[in-house]
Amino acid sequence: MMDWAMQFIFGLLAANAGEWFIHRYFLHGLGQNPQSFWAYHLYEHHTVARHNDMLDTGYQKWPKLWNSQAKEWLVLICILILNLPFFWLANGYAWAIFFSVFIYYFLHRQAHCQRDWAKNSLPWHYRHHLLNDNANWCITHPLFDYLMKTRGKV
Repeated sequence: MMDWAMQFIFGLLAANAGEWFIHRYFLHGLGQNPQSFWAYHLYEHHTVARHNDMLDTGYQKWPKLWNSQAKEWLVLICILILNLPFFWLANGYAWAIFFSVFIYYFLHRQAHCQRDWAKNSLPWHYRHHLLNDNANWCITHPLFDYLMKTRGKV
């Protein structure tokens, strides 16, 4: 059995891969269909962020409506629930997933609340929204963008 630290590292890698996969294939792939649940990402979040030079007013306060941020919360909560059994099976992995989900949300929200912070701290995500939404699928760290050769120039 893998020791806790190795499980944690594997969980961080799995979370980054999942972030890349969900963003590319669910949010941008399935999200192209305006009738899809995932359409909120392109038709709400990207539209608002591009119009407001990265700022998304839906992230300026806690979600009270069924907006992009509330839908993102739902997806993240589902990811957490699906990974709950790993606390008994691979505790380090589970902690890494939970840690990654919280870091993802914090960084993503911050990026859409403070444009200059996003430009300096997450330039790949800033460019994803404003220059090329067909590259830079990762938010927290561009590792899987490098591995999958989808990293755009920053």
